[in-house]
Amino acid sequence: MERNYGWVIVGAGALITCLAMGAMFALPVYLQPMADETGWSRAGISGAMTIGFIVMGVAGFLWGTLTDRIGARPVVLIAAVTLGLGLFIASRANDLLVFQIAYGGLVGASGGAFFAPLMATVIGWFDKHRSLAVSLVSLGGGVAPMVITPLATVLIEQMGWRNAMMTTALVATVLILPTAMLIRRPPASAGEAPAADGTAAVPAERPSIASVFRKPQFIVLAGVFFLCCAAHSGPIFHTVSYAMLCGASALAAASIYSVEGVAGLFGRLIFGVLADRLGVKRVIIGGLVLQAVGIYTYIYIGELTQFYMLAVVLGLAYGGVMPLYAVLARDYFPAHVMGTVLGGITMTSSIGMAFGPVGGGWIFDTFGDYQWLYISSAAIGLAAALVALTFPRPSAPQEGQLQPA
Repeated sequence: MERNYGWVIVGAGALITCLAMGAMFALPVYLQPMADETGWSRAGISGAMTIGFIVMGVAGFLWGTLTDRIGARPVVLIAAVTLGLGLFIASRANDLLVFQIAYGGLVGASGGAFFAPLMATVIGWFDKHRSLAVSLVSLGGGVAPMVITPLATVLIEQMGWRNAMMTTALVATVLILPTAMLIRRPPASAGEAPAADGTAAVPAERPSIASVFRKPQFIVLAGVFFLCCAAHSGPIFHTVSYAMLCGASALAAASIYSVEGVAGLFGRLIFGVLADRLGVKRVIIGGLVLQAVGIYTYIYIGELTQFYMLAVVLGLAYGGVMPLYAVLARDYFPAHVMGTVLGGITMTSSIGMAFGPVGGGWIFDTFGDYQWLYISSAAIGLAAALVALTFPRPSAPQEGQLQPA
């Protein structure tokens, strides 16, 4: 049964995600002023973000598992303090290694504490409109680059990168902490299952992590999420370089990301509504096919207008699909293991994301252009859609047990 308070958690989750992800992913705007002041290499500074992605993936699994035991509220509170501490130390660092540890380690670890715990909590509050609710929470991550990044740019101009980063740390922490107090456990996911006669509750037996990860549903879900992210990470990362090779200015090429971001916001809403009406599996498969076709189309374009048009298509596709994996997971697994499940698939998706930038760079260095990047990425995207076809028909599992294979 849907509870109205669930929408309060949706709003809180969107705000928390916006603040946390915006603070973490604002590093590119600090790059130039940091390099100018400290003399650190761009590769060294950017390496903090690479470390952050790896740590975020591993930490996401750990945070998700912890959420199943103590709930999302304490996890988010701990992560908020860790986020603020990491940014504060990074802003004061005079050594590159200290900066990388603070930003990549502490900030990256905190970043993994928001997707799985918040999504696991939100989907536990909804029977109807579950896809829409999850998509609305993910809007926070989509809005973040449009709000936090410009704000960080202004702060840097006014007070320098160190004070700007420190201010961001304080503001994000101060706003996330009270917002996190609004998060509550779903009434039906407190670790108990209804008794057979419906009059009492008995403790639900908590399955082992290994038993969860051995389920065919988890393996397919993680595989699709991995392939989906491996498909679009390379094109997303290298689009600016490709557009500049086609003659676009640096500013115009960078604006392609903004177009994708705006399209992604609409994609989350549209795909969320469609998933509630048509079924989440169908919408995921359709979105994956659309993503693969869009990626392949890159080899035929070269004008800025065409880049913008394709950015709309891809933004709708991957922006709309990404939140729906959490919804599909809930169709296969009970609420009391959702944190573990979502943490696990988030970890695999982070690994998939890591392949794209490196692979795209290797392809360009080897062949001198990006054509094979888009061909291979499109093939990976189609593979994701084919694997998604193997999902069995979802059926609601009982709260106290995993759905049988």
